[in-house]
Amino acid sequence: MKTPDNEKEDSQTKVFQKNKDLVSRKIAGELFLVPVKGKLADMQQLYTLNPVAEYIWKELDAKKSLQEVCDGIVEEFEVSKEEAEADLRELISELLKAGLIKE
Repeated sequence: MKTPDNEKEDSQTKVFQKNKDLVSRKIAGELFLVPVKGKLADMQQLYTLNPVAEYIWKELDAKKSLQEVCDGIVEEFEVSKEEAEADLRELISELLKAGLIKE
């Protein structure tokens, strides 16, 4: 039987990769993600990433586990591990819902 701690550990070992149907561009210091396939209505969606989200996006390479990405956030942004984990979980959830990444 899985406990919340086991589920947390399982989620931390997952790896994700970016959807290939996107382009990313840095404009005026902000990173933008633009879908390049799909319906015309989908093309109207534009995603901007804050500095932490941009760091996470760059680290999603289908090789690094979420734990490794989390450790990098703590080091790069000098935040608590709990805050880094919460931010990472939230962004991964949003990226999955938007179809911008896959496991």
